[in-house]
Amino acid sequence: MADDTRGVSRRDLLKRAGWAGAALTIPLTPAIPAGVADATAAAPDLEQQTPPRREPLENLTAEEMDLLELICAKLIPSDANGPGAREARAAHYIDRALGGALREQRDAYRSGLAAFDRYVRSSRRDAFANLSPRDQDSALIDVEIGAATGFAGSSTQFFNMVRTHTLQGTFGDPYYGGNRNFVGWDLLGYPGIRLNVSQADQALGAKLEPTHRSAYDNDLFTKADRHDH
Repeated sequence: MADDTRGVSRRDLLKRAGWAGAALTIPLTPAIPAGVADATAAAPDLEQQTPPRREPLENLTAEEMDLLELICAKLIPSDANGPGAREARAAHYIDRALGGALREQRDAYRSGLAAFDRYVRSSRRDAFANLSPRDQDSALIDVEIGAATGFAGSSTQFFNMVRTHTLQGTFGDPYYGGNRNFVGWDLLGYPGIRLNVSQADQALGAKLEPTHRSAYDNDLFTKADRHDH
């Protein structure tokens, strides 16, 4: 979302949420490098990237997935810093996890996405997908601050749940279905697991080449059922 949008820009999201949400799924995680969300490194040509084709859904309906993908993409958008939640397949991670580690929140997603759709259609007179970027931003702000009606409990609870899981799906280990092509780790400047670190690698300001390997590519980490994490 645009940086001048209150509360839900990628810059504000990473500053406020920090690493807490993603750390649940990344072994041996370092702190976020200072200023990473504001980095002005050259951006890839996003227009040349082919959006990943949707895989068969495991828990969400097609309509729920379409709406969730739009929300995730607004929370962590593609911008000058690089790809975002859509390219990382954060919504795919959530769909898979709702059959495992997040199974107790399946009903919360079902009711929350339905409530969000009803609220948007009532307050903006159209579906979320058809709104202008500005109106999409304002609708999400309503949900974030608890001004949106029709939710079971506060709409803020739904917003925080989706934001947390979007972080996990974007920055977690790709073994669990998100962070496609390691775009989340590249955004953060996280090079991946290293079992041997040279003195040069430890020097202040050293730039480590990303390994682009899941932690579970190493035998030291025990593989578990992807659906239970």
